[in-house]
Amino acid sequence: MNVLNVSQTIDNSRFRSFHFSIIFWCFFIILMDGYDVVIYGSIVPSLMEEWKISAVTAGAIGSYTAAGTALGAVLFGLLADKIGRKKIILVCTTIFSLFTALSAFAEGPMVFTVLRVIAGLGLGGVMPNVIALSTEYAPKKIRGAMVSFIFCGYSIGAIVAALLSKSILPAMGWKPIFWIAGLPLLLLPLIWRSIPESANFLLSKGKDEEMRKILNRVNPELKLGSTAKFEKPAAKEPGSPLVKLFEKKRALSTVMFWISCFSCFVLIYAMNTWLPKLMIQAGYSLSSSLVFVAIMNVGAVLGTIIFGRLTDKWGFKKVMIPLYILGAIALSCIGLTKNILLAYLLIGMIGAASVGVQNISNAFVSQYYPPSMRSTGVGAAMAFGRIGGIFAPTFVGILLTMNLSSQMNFTVIAMAAVLGGIAVLFVQEKHAYYHTESEENEVGENQNKVV
Repeated sequence: MNVLNVSQTIDNSRFRSFHFSIIFWCFFIILMDGYDVVIYGSIVPSLMEEWKISAVTAGAIGSYTAAGTALGAVLFGLLADKIGRKKIILVCTTIFSLFTALSAFAEGPMVFTVLRVIAGLGLGGVMPNVIALSTEYAPKKIRGAMVSFIFCGYSIGAIVAALLSKSILPAMGWKPIFWIAGLPLLLLPLIWRSIPESANFLLSKGKDEEMRKILNRVNPELKLGSTAKFEKPAAKEPGSPLVKLFEKKRALSTVMFWISCFSCFVLIYAMNTWLPKLMIQAGYSLSSSLVFVAIMNVGAVLGTIIFGRLTDKWGFKKVMIPLYILGAIALSCIGLTKNILLAYLLIGMIGAASVGVQNISNAFVSQYYPPSMRSTGVGAAMAFGRIGGIFAPTFVGILLTMNLSSQMNFTVIAMAAVLGGIAVLFVQEKHAYYHTESEENEVGENQNKVV
């Protein structure tokens, strides 16, 4: 009786309704994640006026939320490898949706901050697990593009947040914008029914019947019956999953991933929290400044789709490094122009080089590590990256109190893009799982030919 290799079966599968279902629901979850993150930046000017808080305090609230996301990325990344990614995705979605909606009932900065930190736990935990799950079930030929496209949802959510804020804020205030974030709570039963559990997790737990049902959805032509057997994943070696990220010559690349992720989150949180305020400082109105947030995320979507597809042909480094450089140039130039169309173009480029690069990086990191440590690898990178998210809102808040020119403020932020590009340059792809796996398959095929 043949024993089926699940990973190879998924790798060689064609795109079907099963994959569309994963894309749809993972895209929706990440859309709401992006919406949740960006709405705070959209209402910062209103909160500063309503609660009479300083720029430093407003920045600190954003930093505390980012601290919650960092903790959530580590905590839920580790838990997912033990109890399953599907359960964690549902738990995290519940947490960030519920506590963001509850934030609308806060009457002051203290309660608001506590609720935002708890919501941050869910925001931080959901992303690495969505990355890992979508990576695991994506056909190999479109894996990079599929994962990158799912994370366009973050930017679409940001666009929705900016445009809703533009229309709702003047008439109804900021609270209804937060109530909308509770929408995923109504759809949890559908999400539970639609997304599969991790294949690696099911095999490690001996849940072959569930695995058979999923593979028959992946490829209905298989028509697997109850007698089908599967190769079991390699037994996990004893020791901390975090320590293993530094083994087998992966140490340098792991550190570089962390630095790159840190840089991306500095850019993302600096822009998402402070772009409206920075553009107001540059001479634009609040309404037009919220349009800039939407334009930035349009750039992120286009950058992710176009350049994410190119990673399957050219490789990740040849795409990410030029994008980082492009972002640094755009940030340095944005304060120099008063031409609205040129400003839109530069802001779009910044979106492609921040959120867009992070979306591509998610696919890079998730494919770099073996399936047994994929959630841990992505979660650790994003947890370290979230330190940039903690640092950026407060840092820019302090920067705004120094009365520098808008050009200088943007140029200082651009240094993060330079650092990110340098970090990606030093990632060693020759030690990546997809590289060593290809070599092992090639050796196996040669041995079979000899036999």
